[in-house]
Amino acid sequence: MSFENVTIHPTAIIEDGAQIGTGSSIGPYTLVGAKVKIGDNCTIKGHVNLEGNTTIGEGTIIYPFASIGAAPQDLKYAGEDTELIIGKNNTIREHVTMNPGTLTGNGKTVVGDAGLFMIGVHIAHDCVVGDGVIMANNATLGGHVNVGDRALIGGLAAVHQWVRIGAFAVVGGMSGVESDVIPFGRVKGERASLAGLNLVGLERGGFDKSQIRQIQKAVNMIFKGEGNLDQRIDNVSSSFQDDDLVMKVVEFARNKEKFGLCQPAEKQAA
Repeated sequence: MSFENVTIHPTAIIEDGAQIGTGSSIGPYTLVGAKVKIGDNCTIKGHVNLEGNTTIGEGTIIYPFASIGAAPQDLKYAGEDTELIIGKNNTIREHVTMNPGTLTGNGKTVVGDAGLFMIGVHIAHDCVVGDGVIMANNATLGGHVNVGDRALIGGLAAVHQWVRIGAFAVVGGMSGVESDVIPFGRVKGERASLAGLNLVGLERGGFDKSQIRQIQKAVNMIFKGEGNLDQRIDNVSSSFQDDDLVMKVVEFARNKEKFGLCQPAEKQAA
């Protein structure tokens, strides 16, 4: 077995069939399974376990003791050849676990580009994680979770299976998330409730103050206005139909799947 311009430590185990891109390196005592595909210029440090039908995009770095592509933690899984697809330029820190999809989902777990997954993060089967996502230490996604671009999930937070986290949302540390989090929202608490907008994330994302004010006004109408939730969403849609950012919130709110929206604390207590 030969690879072009690849550095492989002599103690690493590379199974026949594995693909390793140009300029990549494999550290000591790492296992690369037969169906694993590693892109160009990746750094796989020592004691990493890569298995299953797993694709890792170029420029990704994986730290020791990560387990990537092992069988899902799902009793219904019976060894089907499902996929884990990881994008480019991700940083995957120590003890992170990412599992492939299942046939009860869409058959694959997908992680976007340029994410940071800190120590002990878990991404379960059939999750879809967007670009630029940050998950802090020991944050956990249950199966079938969907996380939008540039979302941030705090340390020790746990997201219930099938929940959606919108783009640019932030989940506070140690929060249990049982409902969908709107784009740009900020949730926190032992059982997470909506606490406002992710103002820091919006500013860092280049949104100007007028855009943020419009989003805030629309969100207030959705959660504090007159009528039931569907009526309030319709009112916002009519009032802000030319505002693309607000309409992202409206579209997300209308496309609920398993769960309702994460509400402000006083609404959830009612």
